[in-house]
Parts: sequence; C-alpha cells; structure tokens
Amino acid sequence: QVQLVESGGGLVQAGGSLRLSCAASGRTFSSYNMGWFRQAPGKAREFVAAITWSTRSTYYADSVKGRFTISRDNAKNTVDLQMNSLTPDDTAVYYCAADLATNPLVKFTPRYWGQGTQVTVSS
Repeated sequence: QVQLVESGGGLVQAGGSLRLSCAASGRTFSSYNMGWFRQAPGKAREFVAAITWSTRSTYYADSVKGRFTISRDNAKNTVDLQMNSLTPDDTAVYYCAADLATNPLVKFTPRYWGQGTQVTVSS
C-alpha cells in the first residue's frame, strides 16, 4: 500500500506559476513510477505528466509540454510538478498517482491515488 498526499495548490493569475508536491509513504517509493493527473469540473480525469522510478525518463501530455516539469526525490519520497505559464484551462483538481515501475510511462496506470489539490487560474 502507498499513501500519497498532495500539497501546493491554490489560486494564481494567468501567466503565473505554482509548484505542487506529493509526499509518499508506505511501500518502497522507488518501486513506483509516479505521475500527475487532473480533473476539471464536468470533465474526465486526464493524464498530465509521469516520471520513472529512476528519474531517467519523463512523459507529458501535449497540453502541458514545455510549461510543466515533473521531478522526484527518492531520498525524500516526494514528487513535484512545477507549473509555469498557467492558463485558466489548467484549472482543475490535481492528483498524484503511483504506478508499478515495470509499466512504461506511455501506459501509466495508477495503482494508488492521492486525495487531490485544487489549482485555480484566474484570467
């Protein structure tokens, strides 16, 4: 079992930046690829970004590529999402997720979820 707790959400103006963080506890953090998803009101939850257990590879949704950066610190059991050049379309609840390290990032399938953190971007 892996427990995930997100933090860092909030209200920001368009063009601004936010950094989300996810703290993991439970089973060995480095056994999992980690990712971020988001869900806007009235929409399905969608993939945002993922990173391998080794930090060697990352994968992004086209909508955030070049603006968002995912990183992790296996010593601290944390995974972060740096979000720059935010737009109102980025408004959503952002969820941290964990997938087995044996699964390729392009097929990221969450085994564990955090509770989510709200990000609101005003125009």
